[in-house]
Amino acid sequence: MTDIDVAPAVPAGPPKAPSRTRRRAWTVTVLLVVFMMINFADKSVLGLAAEEIRQDLGLSASAFGLASSAFFLLFSVSGAAVGLLADRVRPKWLLLIMAVLWSVSQAPLAVGGGLAVLIASRVLLGAAEGPAYPVAQQTTLSWFPNHRRNLPGALIVLGITLGVLVAAPVLTWLITHHGWRSAVAAVALAGVVWTLLWIPFGGEGPYAAMSDSGSPAEAASDDRMDTSRGTGAETAREAQAQMPYRRILATRTWIGVTTGYFSTYWVIAFALVWLPSYLQDGLGYSSATSTQLLMLFWGLSGILVLAQAALTGWMLRRGIASRRARGWVGGGLLLTSGVSCLALPAAPAGAVTVVLLIAAFGLAGAMGSIAATAIMELAPAHRRGGALGFMNAVVTTAGLIAPTLIGSLVDTHGPGGYQYAVLITGGLLLVGGTAAVTLIDPARDARLLSG
Repeated sequence: MTDIDVAPAVPAGPPKAPSRTRRRAWTVTVLLVVFMMINFADKSVLGLAAEEIRQDLGLSASAFGLASSAFFLLFSVSGAAVGLLADRVRPKWLLLIMAVLWSVSQAPLAVGGGLAVLIASRVLLGAAEGPAYPVAQQTTLSWFPNHRRNLPGALIVLGITLGVLVAAPVLTWLITHHGWRSAVAAVALAGVVWTLLWIPFGGEGPYAAMSDSGSPAEAASDDRMDTSRGTGAETAREAQAQMPYRRILATRTWIGVTTGYFSTYWVIAFALVWLPSYLQDGLGYSSATSTQLLMLFWGLSGILVLAQAALTGWMLRRGIASRRARGWVGGGLLLTSGVSCLALPAAPAGAVTVVLLIAAFGLAGAMGSIAATAIMELAPAHRRGGALGFMNAVVTTAGLIAPTLIGSLVDTHGPGGYQYAVLITGGLLLVGGTAAVTLIDPARDARLLSG
């Protein structure tokens, strides 16, 4: 039996949600895209102002790497804890509290302080931002059935790219003309503005309490909102609500998406903290050229995320199993990114280096949306927050390890340390891509969980 045999196609004319519901769904999605933009603008400040901060505070590369990694000290723990909480508390209020804490945590650093204030600010900010991605995905995808989730899920990931694309020129200008603390103040203010918009317009969607069977057809039938289920269905829902998280975390799909997404997050941490310095100190590009390359990298990464969403959605609507539509597509991109990383240190300077850089740091990003939609397809409705939170907790340990390790390599080997960092990154991407291709199969594992 082939994958196509076990994945029924979507009916020709599934009922459409009311237009008011659709407008609300996309309003919430846009707000959460902006939420992720601010989230990654917060993260990117240190990378964009790396040289200025190191000179101002007199930090070595290792000390700066440690300060950057401090952001992730509580990031993973809070991601798991709030993920569990999101199965019991309305995500709307969790997102609101997060955004408020982002601004509060950065206010002291915007005013003054040295290394101690920098580390304390980043630890608190990391604790507040740790749950942001899984809760934002959970909230956004609660407005859409399974076969319609690829685009909104990809847009949340696109918020990462847009955050850096918007932040890079604006924050760089602020850093150059008004100092790096003004950039910290700007992103703190952005969090306040977003909070004021989220209070009246934010919320969860009609699919928040509905489990997917793993097939687009059954997900589409949820549009009917038929609550007249039999006693057997009610018993099944009760069993799903009591399902231990360990059963979900032991599935091949959860392990596969978590491994693949870990390698993606390693790339993100590398790019946010050390890629600007790598381009200038490791590859010899000027500051202006480095900024242009960063914009190109993040821009193409965003385009690729949308292209992946379109391809995956098209495959699912044609009845192709999510093992291929999600696992093979995401894994293939990670493998290509890994090969590009391994080839980068030996590449001749010029166009070849630029192409490999774009492939190495740009292709892996699509795995973020694939991981979220695969977990939403796999997990019962009342266990999605925890499943996403635990995944994010494991994945984001890459952000704790990567900046410190790369900083240590640079201190030990000078600019040559970046080459070792790129090779390590390539190896991790190959492992992540292999896990995604061989392990991800949400439909199969959802059936096993429901059995």
